Amino acid sequence: MPATPKIQERVDALHELLHHHAHRYYVLDEPEIPDTEYDKLFRELQELEDKHPELLTPDSPTQRVGGKLLEGFAKVRHKVPMLSIRTETDIEASGARNFDGRVRRELGLAESDPPIEYVAELKFDGLALNLRYEDGVLVQAATRGDGEIGEDVTQNIRTIGQIPLRLPKDVPAVLEVRGEVYIRRDDFEKLNELQREKIAQGAKGEKTFVNPRNAAAGAVRQLDPAIARQRPLSFFAYGWGEVTPPEQGGPAFAAHFEALLTLRSWGFPVSARTQLATGADELIAYHQAVGQERDSLPFDIDGVVYKVNSLALQKQLGFVSREPRWAVAHKYPAQEQLTTVQAIEVQVGRTGKLTPVAKLAPVFVGGVTVTNATLHNEDEVHRKDVRVGDTVIVRRAGDVIPEVVSVLPEKRVPGARIFKMPANCPVCGSDAVREEGEANHRCTGGLFCGAQRKQAILHFAQRRALDIEGLGEKLVDQMVEANVIKALPDLYRLGLNALSSLDRMADKSAQNVLAALEKSKQTTLPRFLYGLGVRHVGEATAKDLARYFGKLDAIMDASAEQLLEVPDVGPVVAESIHTFFQQPHNREVVEQLRACGVTWDEGEPAARAPKPLAGKTIVLTGTLPTLSRDEAKDMLEAAGAKVAGSVSKKTDYVVAGAEAGSKLDKARELGVAVLDEEGLKELLRGRT
Repeated sequence: MPATPKIQERVDALHELLHHHAHRYYVLDEPEIPDTEYDKLFRELQELEDKHPELLTPDSPTQRVGGKLLEGFAKVRHKVPMLSIRTETDIEASGARNFDGRVRRELGLAESDPPIEYVAELKFDGLALNLRYEDGVLVQAATRGDGEIGEDVTQNIRTIGQIPLRLPKDVPAVLEVRGEVYIRRDDFEKLNELQREKIAQGAKGEKTFVNPRNAAAGAVRQLDPAIARQRPLSFFAYGWGEVTPPEQGGPAFAAHFEALLTLRSWGFPVSARTQLATGADELIAYHQAVGQERDSLPFDIDGVVYKVNSLALQKQLGFVSREPRWAVAHKYPAQEQLTTVQAIEVQVGRTGKLTPVAKLAPVFVGGVTVTNATLHNEDEVHRKDVRVGDTVIVRRAGDVIPEVVSVLPEKRVPGARIFKMPANCPVCGSDAVREEGEANHRCTGGLFCGAQRKQAILHFAQRRALDIEGLGEKLVDQMVEANVIKALPDLYRLGLNALSSLDRMADKSAQNVLAALEKSKQTTLPRFLYGLGVRHVGEATAKDLARYFGKLDAIMDASAEQLLEVPDVGPVVAESIHTFFQQPHNREVVEQLRACGVTWDEGEPAARAPKPLAGKTIVLTGTLPTLSRDEAKDMLEAAGAKVAGSVSKKTDYVVAGAEAGSKLDKARELGVAVLDEEGLKELLRGRT
């Protein structure tokens, strides 16, 4: 059945709304509605287009999702060639003065003539793109190619949220916008982390990406638009190709910067770091300022670009060897270089993660001398096949730790050995294990390992563990660096003199810390277990273990099979607990803590006693008169209840105190029983 005028009107309205909100979200970063509302509008449009295919247009927001798999890319001849820009060979700030001098000479200007106005912009490290709009609708997207002929990548480019599919009504009949497709650094790291997880899980054909530029280019030239859509691509506009001339109703721009501002007003993202600069001194200042910001930018650049602002002067200057005389690329030191691997060492992180690190022949890359580069994990070393003696490409971009990108196998020295992760921690000698489904190896000597000392102390001292007030990160850093503390038991051997000798630690503060340490000796088994920092053992699991076994020795001596009998403890958690307590170093630390006076009540396993609230789900909200949230939670869990964080139809009771909020409203809406503190106590006594 053909669409009625009312349906057509609704589709048009949805187009307007979705284009508007996409622009607010992707370009301005100022969304006006939640994602759920946008999705609702999007689904409504999809349903209308499914029912009435004749209403589907190329500029519909639904066309961002990617089309059918392509067999290959069609060739596109650029109406206006996409020419390259000359590179200034002097990478120092003085290179900007060289360019200004050439421009002034070409224009025949004397020293007394006014300075020239330029547009200074970032040189993005991505893939150049030409977007063609006809009557305001995106009809084609093409790569630069050889400058004359590129490839039609329209389907893939439709998936980029920052690129408008339809423009305002005041745009020229023909408009070609040129810019750069790129991937942000944070998105690139997330993308590679996802790739590493896939590789670790045995996915075939997966790989990590060398750098953001290659990842962006590979996504744009991906034959399956559905895959391209999964890549986090972004876009910046910086120029134009064919545009309807002024005599035919097109824009009459006088300056480059004016044109960029107009592109921005039409919905294209233009970098906020694009600015006007008058004369050589301001170009130099721009080059230096961006150079200082380079590492903190959210995307990769390899330089800046200067362009004469006046379009009349651009025309006067013209071209030489197909390069414009009115523009130049002024680069920074390269971020990739060749060097050799002198050794592969394994470093231990503060959480016990073992990371292979390539020790390199010193190389200047990304503005600094690099001697180390991360290799991430054993799988990554094997995938890249990095060996001692290899010649490798090293990359350093921004604040990202330098990494080995790839190996030049043709330069490999004979007899180079394949890397193997050591079976023991190189710091403390404890077993190094790799859990099922994990990409990383970890040291199991968390309580003893010097590399994990700070993390172990901070975790042990936190409020939900031993609750040692005053033992914060700065103090722990000082104690560890001064070698006052080598292991957890040393906390309880501290004296006033040792503490007072630390920076900014007065006698009174030291006495307060010692008092907090003394108070922490009387704890509970769940808190002590949680404080040990056993991998995968959170508060809930610690409580489950304490209830099930009753005594610490029983937990320490339990086999993995026995641990599996504890509710909610699976194979990975059971193996982690068993491995932890099988390390002699860890058991020794536990015994020393006991010898220092750390104690708790033990008894028969609670699992054998009746649990009056077994199977009940209870939610706590608001502030109770006398019980803290943690105390109420401990009491409920000891009685067998599950304490949940949100209210649902499965909730049995909500315990509400002062200033209870939306959870209380939800309970009333669902008809869930609501108790105050007295009602909670009655419930625990079994009287409710």
